[in-house]
Amino acid sequence: MTPGPATTTASNHSPPGGRRERANRIRPFLSNLGADVPASLVVFLVALPLSLGIAAASGAPIMAGLIAAAIGGIVAGSLGGAPLQVSGPAAGLTVIVAGLVQEFGWQATCAITAAAGVVQLLLGVSRVGRAALAVSPVVVKAMLAGIGVTIMVQQIHVLLGSGPAGSAIENLANLPAAITNVEIHAALLGLTVVIILVAWKHLPAAVRKIPGPLAAVAAVTALSVPLAPAVERISFSGSILDAVALPALPEGNWRAIAFAVLSMALIASIESLLSAVAVDKMHSGPRTNLNKELMGQGTANILSGALGGLPVTGVIVRSATNVEAGAKSRTSAILHGVWILIFSALFAGIIQLIPLSVLAGLLLVIGAKLIKVADIRTSRRTGDLLIYVVTLFCVVFLNLLEGVLIGLALAAASVLWRVLRAAIRVHEPVSPSSAWRVTIAGSCSFFALPRLNRVLHSVPAGNNVVIELNADYVDHAFRESLVAWRDQYRAAGGSVEVEEHGNTLFQDAEHRAPQRQEARELPLPPRNSRTADGEDASSQLGSERTPAVLAGISKYHRRFADQVRPLVEDLAEQQHPDTLFVACVDSRVNPNLITSSGPGDLLTLRNIGNVVCHDGQDASIDSALSFAVKGLEVNTIVVCGHSNCGAMKAVIADAEGAGNPGLGTGFDAWLEHARPSYLELMADHPVARAAAEAGYCRLDQLGMVNVAVQLSKLDNHPVVGPAIAAGQVQATGLFYDIATARVVLVTPHGIESLDPAQAPVQATGAAAR
Repeated sequence: MTPGPATTTASNHSPPGGRRERANRIRPFLSNLGADVPASLVVFLVALPLSLGIAAASGAPIMAGLIAAAIGGIVAGSLGGAPLQVSGPAAGLTVIVAGLVQEFGWQATCAITAAAGVVQLLLGVSRVGRAALAVSPVVVKAMLAGIGVTIMVQQIHVLLGSGPAGSAIENLANLPAAITNVEIHAALLGLTVVIILVAWKHLPAAVRKIPGPLAAVAAVTALSVPLAPAVERISFSGSILDAVALPALPEGNWRAIAFAVLSMALIASIESLLSAVAVDKMHSGPRTNLNKELMGQGTANILSGALGGLPVTGVIVRSATNVEAGAKSRTSAILHGVWILIFSALFAGIIQLIPLSVLAGLLLVIGAKLIKVADIRTSRRTGDLLIYVVTLFCVVFLNLLEGVLIGLALAAASVLWRVLRAAIRVHEPVSPSSAWRVTIAGSCSFFALPRLNRVLHSVPAGNNVVIELNADYVDHAFRESLVAWRDQYRAAGGSVEVEEHGNTLFQDAEHRAPQRQEARELPLPPRNSRTADGEDASSQLGSERTPAVLAGISKYHRRFADQVRPLVEDLAEQQHPDTLFVACVDSRVNPNLITSSGPGDLLTLRNIGNVVCHDGQDASIDSALSFAVKGLEVNTIVVCGHSNCGAMKAVIADAEGAGNPGLGTGFDAWLEHARPSYLELMADHPVARAAAEAGYCRLDQLGMVNVAVQLSKLDNHPVVGPAIAAGQVQATGLFYDIATARVVLVTPHGIESLDPAQAPVQATGAAAR
């Protein structure tokens, strides 16, 4: 296509890097500045005390926290793929950093941080950002809870005025001595911070505009100057520029160093990516580019480690604050890093007034917030409580990486158990004429063979057995074992029938590698015309409004037509149904569904009230009966009623003087075919008694009696009656209970449940006709 004048001008005068492109970058920056500057100040006020507290908890120089906060804001904010995420030192890495500082020293830990950043950068370049999300959420939540417990156990010693030990076990063991030798002033200052932070959410909204951590630290620090001048405070020399320290190569166990680099890179990456995904759910702006975010985090960690800062991750607390403060772009995160850098360079003396116990109180609250009761409830509800508890325990009492690895291994084992475990159960017959049922559902692999053999051998010999196989996966070993038992059972005088209901066919496992088949959806229309997303299905076939039935036909062509075609190819020229199914016109009754039949199986006759007329009263019914019996030679006629039938309601209303429901004289005349059923109900018909004993309401009792009355009409019909008397046709009555989706057999003398999993509703001794 030939470019127009405007396009030509643009290509001639605005090359990449030209003035127009620079203007396009500057314009959004300026337009969002009014929202991003206030948001950056709020995030700065939250990040300042948190960064100091995390540095203290990690055993690192205090200024290392501010270096990491400034680099996280400026570098990760500029280069990362999450526009509104704020990065900095995170509580999630305090445990691992404290261990590295104790083992290798601070400068070696800085080198490990830079190396971890290189690994993150390589992961981002390799485009494996989404793969880092393949971690069970319960493991991540338990990891954070374990970190919270570790922080609390460690910082309680600082709050009491003593020094923390190197492990959680030692801290717990030394806790009684710390309580005995408590430093009162330090403890009171720390507890005051805790009380302020806990009560902050209950204060007026005008007060809560000030970040709680900043207010608590500032207020208690101000109180400590005149009231507790001798309490131990933060100490360092110089400003943030003086705290910059080059890393040093660690000495000693290089295997342990490599392990530390990988663990720091993986944990920092997972925490950053999970935080980015959570932040995406808080706003409606651009989504996160996970690979770009990894590269931004890696670059920030390289620089932070090179300049003597803590490891950097995306932090959910600061990011959520950023979104809630109204930030519109990444400018807010960048500016928050600039404010930290300026404050640390000009006002470092103010930081040295903060007591260590004040930061300990702040960290106690942070640690407690990492332990979420909602996560524990969710893990209990979803069956993952054991994974949660084991991961938390191992993080606290072993170390962070080992705890996470053990948790991931346990989660993987749990998935294997749930996915590969087949549900195999045996059901005893509910009546002497019923068969034993063995139900098998799930993935049928060699893992299930012990249970399969145990269940199959619990079935007594010489019986009729039905195996209901509802599998999504069947391997050769499972099929071979089931076939061997079937042949052995048949040889001993029993009978075995295998019924398949799942996606994977049983015979496929004999000649090819096992595989999961595409799920076959039950071809039922939705209850209404709306899709799962809430969209009106009638709008899916084009720009104009389309009836829901056409939307359903579109779905049929897309999903089911190819599967139905093999079933109907032989029916193209002729039909051979074995059953005439007389049902009500009610839309809730689906004859093919409740009889598990397919195309060509049922000849269906539907009318109001599922009635059969006497000879000559209705030509359409007479012709259908004649065509079924004489033309197609069906061997079964079924009359099926259903619960809450509108025709039966009208019959009762008319008989009791409520009058015609207003549907016209034609409807009133048609009810004449069902009025004899009401007389039989009032005459205490055996079916009515049986239905009443089974707990059915009066309306449904009439529906069942109506089925029995229609069966008696078939006996006297000039076409059907002789065929029934000669045994050429069998007449059966059914009643479909819509509320329970169960089918009941109706005989002239009573009712009986047809659900093999339930006891008979009413056993009268009379078999189906």
